[in-house]
Parts: sequence; C-alpha cells; structure tokens
Amino acid sequence: MAVRKVFLKQAKEKLSAMKDEVLRGIEADLREGREADKDEGRDTYDVASEERDREINFLLSDRVREKLQAIEQALERIEDKTYGICESCGEEINQERLKAMPFTRLCVQCQSEREAEARRMRRGDDLAAFRRIGGGDADEET
Repeated sequence: MAVRKVFLKQAKEKLSAMKDEVLRGIEADLREGREADKDEGRDTYDVASEERDREINFLLSDRVREKLQAIEQALERIEDKTYGICESCGEEINQERLKAMPFTRLCVQCQSEREAEARRMRRGDDLAAFRRIGGGDADEET
C-alpha cells in the first residue's frame, strides 16, 4: 500500500507541474496576442498572416484546453481515489502507462479497442460518403 501512496504522490506532483506549464503557456500566448494588437502601420500581408496565425492558435488552444481539462480531471481522480483505474473495464492501469501518460483514463487494451472502433466507424463514414458522391462513376466526367 505504501508503494501506491508514493506513486500517487509522484503522479500528483507531475500532473500539477504539467498544469502549471500549460497555464504559463496560455498566459504567454495572451501576452503575445496583446503585444501584437498594439502594432500599427501593418500592411495587408501582415494582417492576413496574423489572421492565419490566430486561426492556428485557436485550434491549438482547443487542444490545450482539452489537455488542461484532462489534467484537472486526473487530479480529481487522485483525490477521490479512482486514479489509475480504467474507466472502461475497471482494471488497474499499468503504472508505466500512467508515468508516460499521467492523465490517461483507459488501460492499453481498452484504448486499443476504442481506437479500432473509431477506425471502423471512420471507414464506414468514408464508404458512405464515397457512395453518396457516386464513387465509381468516374466515366461521367469524360
């Protein structure tokens, strides 16, 4: 039992450090955005480039928000003593996996099954779209 307590303490410290790092990155991005807004005398290319950068940052910030949320949820699971338990099968998640991905919710087996299912679903969606478009009727264009 003492080994588990040590592991949980280490996981909590690592997750807290990750959270701090993500928050520092968000703060730096906000400061950078405010600084960029102050620049005057920009030409059309500068404005277009800035807009593209904002779009990319918006997409990245969605990922950052998801990561921050996953970290916070992992910290909550440590507090309520469910950390390290697979949310799908209820088995204990391997500690090496938790060290590599401290905010994971699934064991390797369940994660693999979910990814395989997602691939099957995507393949089915792709096939349905292909049929709707009329895949195979390439001769119509000639």
